[in-house]
Amino acid sequence: MTGGQGPRDWDKELAQIDKLIATGAGQSSPPAAAPSGRAAPAGAARAGAPPVPAGPRPRAVVFTWLRLLLGLAIGVGITQWPYARGCGLLLFGYLGAVGGVIVAGLWSTISSWRTRSGLAHVLSLGLVCWGAILGAREVLPRVGYARTHAAWLCPANPSGPAQPAAPSGSPAAGTHPQGAF
Repeated sequence: MTGGQGPRDWDKELAQIDKLIATGAGQSSPPAAAPSGRAAPAGAARAGAPPVPAGPRPRAVVFTWLRLLLGLAIGVGITQWPYARGCGLLLFGYLGAVGGVIVAGLWSTISSWRTRSGLAHVLSLGLVCWGAILGAREVLPRVGYARTHAAWLCPANPSGPAQPAAPSGSPAAGTHPQGAF
């Protein structure tokens, strides 16, 4: 009871609601007429109804696919990494590039979610997983999780004092390039 009003007559109000339900008010109906007498556009919302979101703009969809294609190109290209990635600065450079693959995947995931592009979203999530797999392949042996052990930093003298240095341009006998499969 605010503002000097008396108690509400709930029976009267419920009777009005029953009358509205019986007449079909509030149910979907044909588009309302515009004030000028013409029919309202198909996308026009009724008074009190929440607005219907518009679909994605074509330009946003194109940029979503461009982001995804860029990320996929990086993800495929990183498999051809031309440098050793066994330890040291080159390892950290490779892990930075793998981080770039993951960021590109997340970027296209967010974009594809906003534009409601299902296929692009699935491919983007696959790109994120691919980056995580590439990173795990290098990180897990260095944190002691894998059977093999690898070092983060390169040893100071990898050939040891007893072995002669290999001639420049040729690998030492019995060694494999770092990062080889």
